[in-house]
This record gives sequence, structure tokens and C-alpha cells, in this order.
Amino acid sequence: MKKSFIFPIIFMVLITAIFTFVLAFLNQSTAERVALNQEIELSRKILYIFDIKPPSEKPEDVLKVFDEKISSMPYEDGLVYVYHGDEGQVLGYAVPVSGPGLWGSVEAYVGISHDYSTILGIDFIRHSETPGLGGRISEDDFKEQFRGLDLTKASDGNYIIYRPAPGGNVDAIAGATLTSKSVSNIINEDLHRFLKERGNS
Repeated sequence: MKKSFIFPIIFMVLITAIFTFVLAFLNQSTAERVALNQEIELSRKILYIFDIKPPSEKPEDVLKVFDEKISSMPYEDGLVYVYHGDEGQVLGYAVPVSGPGLWGSVEAYVGISHDYSTILGIDFIRHSETPGLGGRISEDDFKEQFRGLDLTKASDGNYIIYRPAPGGNVDAIAGATLTSKSVSNIINEDLHRFLKERGNS
């Protein structure tokens, strides 16, 4: 009678142990793959910010060009990415900016020239804005208008001003006023802090 109770218990313990091992193995394998995919995606975005085009979109080409052109340095709780020319000279910096959007945190990088005078590009790392509305901040039409903006003409850290306001230099996203405002606040505040620390505000 006792054996009839013991065997099912042993069986369940063995099955549980096997499933636990398999799940742990799969989780470890998946975590490594996820981390690699995140690294590739971030590399693509940093290259886009600096308008660097790898020979193809293959991960190995993206990572190769990234390793050749980009280094990093600590900044606050994250990293600033540094763009180098063929002779190793510094051509620009990708500065992390983040803050609240309409539905969650917005995280991005803003590329600026080595002399802190010009925005080279911008891309968004993650956000939770509504697709088709605020989510359009990830579209090239919105991002490309930031390239070449003059940082030296800003007053009081207002680098990004939406048209038709006086001094406006970019267009907000139609129907996404709050998200657009969040983006300009995030860029203006975090970029101003970075430039102030560098003595260039």
C-alpha cells in the first residue's frame, strides 16, 4: 500500500526536476540571444544617429562598423557613445536622454558634434507611445528633421522649439501634442545638463 503512494511522489519529483532543468537551460540560452539582439539593435541606432551606414544590415557588419567607429565612456547612470573618424579623432557624442512620455518612459540618444555646436541625429531606444500617434516619434520623417540643428543659437536651454512658435526649428507630430512636448522637454533638459557639465551651455 505504501509503495503505491511512494512511486507517484517519486515520479512527480523526477518530472518536476527534469522540467526545472530544461526551463533553466532554455532561459539561459534565450537570455544570451536576447542580450545579443539588444546589442545589435542599439548598435544600429547609434550608427543611425551619426549617419554611419554599414555595408549591409547583417548583424556582423553592423557590429564590425560599430566596433571600428564607436567607443563609450561612463556618464551618470549610463554611457555616452563617442564617434571616431578614420584617424581616431572625435567627431561626435551620443548623449542619453530620458524622461516621462504620455504612457511611459521615453529613452533616446541625441548625437552632437565634437564641438557641441550641432545636433547630428537622434533615435529612440524605447518608448510606450501610441502607435500611429505618439509612436511616430520613431519614424524617420520625425527624426531626420533634427539633423543639423544649431545648438549655439539656443537660449535658456531651449534647443528644440516646435513651429510655429518664434524660433521654431522642428515640426511636432500632428495629433500627438503631449508626446511631442515630452520629447522636446527631455532633449532640452538632458542636453542642457550635459553641455553645462562640459562648459558649453
